[in-house]
Amino acid sequence: MKKIALVICCFALLAGCTTGSKVTFNKGPATVQTTARSEPIFYNGKTYQLDYDYIEGKGAFDMKVSGLGPKQQQDAMNISTSALSYFACPDGQRGKIIGLPIYVGKKWTAYARCG
Repeated sequence: MKKIALVICCFALLAGCTTGSKVTFNKGPATVQTTARSEPIFYNGKTYQLDYDYIEGKGAFDMKVSGLGPKQQQDAMNISTSALSYFACPDGQRGKIIGLPIYVGKKWTAYARCG
């Protein structure tokens, strides 16, 4: 009985070993997802609202973060770059702020691009 179990285990191990790979890699140009989005973003224990739209003429995203106060510029930058990296940038690229964000009408507005 033990010999039969040993033979079955050996065949199972051999069946799992193959020489050819069944995984294919598609390598093509990485593209930025320019679709406008509106997403709730959970950051530092709170939920904020992020809205962004791609501006073709500037080659950048118009990022708007609601729910932050006027002294939370760094948080607005962190939310914008992180969300842009996650939702729009190709793998390996991060969102980068162009200039400084501006606080107007209870929203932080910034321009950002992938890079």
